[in-house]
Amino acid sequence: MGGYVYFFAQNKASGSAKMRNLLGGKGANLAEMANLGIRVPPGFTISTEVCNYYTEHHNYPEDLETEIRENLNKVEEATGKRFGDIQNPLLVSVRSGARVSMPGMMDTVLDLGLSDITVEGLVEETENPRLAYDAYRRLVQMFGNVVLGIEGEKFEELIEEKKKSKDAKEDIDLAWQDLKGLVDEFKELIEKEKGIQFPQDPFKQLNMAIDAVFASWNNKRAVNYRKINKIPEHWGTAVNVQVMVFGNMGNDSGTGVGFTRNPATGKKEIYGEYLLNAQGEDVVAGIRTPHPFSKLKEEMPQVYQELVEVVQRLEDHYKDVQDFEFTIEKGKLYLLQTRTGKRTTQAAAKIACDMVEERLIDKKEALMRVEPGQLKQLLHRGIDPEAELEVFARGLPASPGAATGAIVFTADRAVELAQDGRKVILVRKETSPEDIHGMAAAEGILTARGGMTSHAAIVSRGMGKCCIAGCEALKVDEKKKRFEVDGLVFKEGDFITLDGSAGRVIKGEVPTLEPELSSEFKKLMRWADEIRTLGVRANADTPEDAKKARELGAEGIGLCRTEHMFFGEERLPYVQKMILAEDEEVRKEALEKLEPMQREDFKGILREMEGLPVIIRLLDPPLHEFLPHYESLLLEVNKLKLEKTEDKEKIQEKEKILQRIVDLREVNPMLGHRGCRLGITFPEVYNMQVRAVFEAAAELILEDVKVYPEIMIPLVANEKELSFLRKQVIEVAGEIMREKGVEFEYKVGTMIELPRAAFCADKIAQEADFFSFGTNDLTQTTFGFSRDDAEAKFIPAYIEKKILEDDPFEVLDQEGVGQLLKMGIERGRKTNKDLEVGICGEHGGEPSSVKFCYQIGMDYVSCSPYRVPIARLAAAQAILEDRKAISDKFFKE
Repeated sequence: MGGYVYFFAQNKASGSAKMRNLLGGKGANLAEMANLGIRVPPGFTISTEVCNYYTEHHNYPEDLETEIRENLNKVEEATGKRFGDIQNPLLVSVRSGARVSMPGMMDTVLDLGLSDITVEGLVEETENPRLAYDAYRRLVQMFGNVVLGIEGEKFEELIEEKKKSKDAKEDIDLAWQDLKGLVDEFKELIEKEKGIQFPQDPFKQLNMAIDAVFASWNNKRAVNYRKINKIPEHWGTAVNVQVMVFGNMGNDSGTGVGFTRNPATGKKEIYGEYLLNAQGEDVVAGIRTPHPFSKLKEEMPQVYQELVEVVQRLEDHYKDVQDFEFTIEKGKLYLLQTRTGKRTTQAAAKIACDMVEERLIDKKEALMRVEPGQLKQLLHRGIDPEAELEVFARGLPASPGAATGAIVFTADRAVELAQDGRKVILVRKETSPEDIHGMAAAEGILTARGGMTSHAAIVSRGMGKCCIAGCEALKVDEKKKRFEVDGLVFKEGDFITLDGSAGRVIKGEVPTLEPELSSEFKKLMRWADEIRTLGVRANADTPEDAKKARELGAEGIGLCRTEHMFFGEERLPYVQKMILAEDEEVRKEALEKLEPMQREDFKGILREMEGLPVIIRLLDPPLHEFLPHYESLLLEVNKLKLEKTEDKEKIQEKEKILQRIVDLREVNPMLGHRGCRLGITFPEVYNMQVRAVFEAAAELILEDVKVYPEIMIPLVANEKELSFLRKQVIEVAGEIMREKGVEFEYKVGTMIELPRAAFCADKIAQEADFFSFGTNDLTQTTFGFSRDDAEAKFIPAYIEKKILEDDPFEVLDQEGVGQLLKMGIERGRKTNKDLEVGICGEHGGEPSSVKFCYQIGMDYVSCSPYRVPIARLAAAQAILEDRKAISDKFFKE
């Protein structure tokens, strides 16, 4: 076995499937198939180490050329052919092969070894001049494009001209003399474009092709694919040099691709397509329409039967669905590749459960087979994959799903049209809490500004609404009720479709599909719940959200944001009256009007979560958020003055609001007069909310409904803040119990969202029954990032320049923010061993963040309702990854 190059041939290989990191997925699987005695064309793999060396040094290790020659000699011995020989030429392909599949992202060159001389030897050997010149034509074309960098269209244009001159409809209609003529034209094109001749020396061809395939690891599409799929750059690609076999030698030859099970549905059936008298790229390119395997069974029954047996053997060996490629050369079957088959989430769930039934895998492996993040595909409407799409803009995929509707530009208009039974898409520069009613009425939300954790994103995910945020190409003019994208103008009433799972904005109405939760999905979720120890709760602000969360497996509510309840049409005037009040008496009057409304809100949520804990966060945002926008109100006042309206009181009232907005204005409201600071300076606000919660709880207990309310005080930085407010909560609870004549359990805790709170967690924990880490704000305050500004302005550049690996508002920053969480838990439990700890930022539904929460000893995670199944599966996978020798009891059932 060489240091860099690994040989493989039927029953003889120096590598194996376990060497994926070194040989790449393709090379490792070719070696494995060879060792299993499956017929594969002989060849050798140049390891990923060489790719990394080449990327760093722009040349190769010293002994590589010698190792390549030695392994080429082994290939020649295995085939009885010689590379560059005139009579019996050996032809090879050069293909990439990273450790994970990157389909179509890197380069391939076929038919290396052909030249003006050896092509005649191939004609003589095969007695098929069309095959020989078709292979030579493909080589010169691919070499010119892949190795020399000439645009592929220039070769295609020459082919089209040739077909036109010969009155040929398809490539296959060209005679061998036509293909020979194309070879000459291709060579002329290379000389014209690059000033060099197509190399006639097969060894020079091989070396240049290997260079090109290694270099393609860093081409633009490969780099983008790695970025999207989070594939590390240092992995590198291997290069596979393999003997060519020909599927285009006549009607006893062919080529195809397939799966051992249906990758869309998971059904246990061999699934794929093939073409007779064709090469592999003909199937993929769609030049000719391929046939289903059922026809191969008719045309070549013996080959079909051998194929079924071989690929079933591969599935049994790998214990997973295989995606395979094959070629039939003169009735002889060759496997060219096998790899784990990509599949839809629906198929993944079915296949995992079926394989447990078939005793191929156990429950543990089944749970690890489904990627938690992919579950969102099952929980939201999706774009019909058969639909033709006209994508005109892209933004951040803030909340998954699909939605079609007429464009509206205001929340009120969304409600108005929705009440008439029309489906609408709410388009805004950015949303604010005032838009909540319009967001609830709309099918989907599209914003020009904001990030993955902007108001639009968080609220949409909570509602299970499709949302695309930060679509900066949109030039929104809300006054004229229109937006523009690259010269395209869309007006109110025009139809668009949102693909929230991919961030695509599509012109017109596109058919969407309803989600269906299969029995296999439910079974996987049951298995996940049996094994996980980390609790999963939901962030929910309405009874409807709470009901959906419970349906999806939530074990309580980890965050109920009370501020969203203040924006109802009948409530906002009282909220504004409370804010504008100049004395405590007037403020209390407004709060007395709000209290019964809040009580009914809490009753609805507590009732839906009967028997489960519900954490209710007291008012958090700054008060100015509940007042109109200053600029809009100023315009309104000036307009009334210009109209010389008689209604002086109306002007005075609006001017009063204007002055109050000025009074409440802050330089940095996110770090200003909000959270517990409001509760301390305006204690009557928090007292009203606490009273509403406990009255709701008491009334439900009298109806024999079991409830467990938990009061959460936001933005605590100092244990004295919590101590002051905790006493008020306890006093109100006592009053309600005496008034209603009932006892109820409750907890008082805090949201840890400031670095100081994490540092001082030992002191704060003495006043808290629970900690809930608000990682959205904790990330902002730890990094010093303004969330929406950072995501819109520089985080994408930071990720591109590899300063950040991920957006820290999407994936928990384990090195920084994560260490504050770890320290907060350790210090908190040092002084309060019964402290319950969870997380309620959107990180609670991101798989890698969920696993980190398990590792640092949290009791639960909380996320938007539609991410609950994702968190349940991720929590199960966390324990499986952590305990390799987990008890067998779970798996023996």
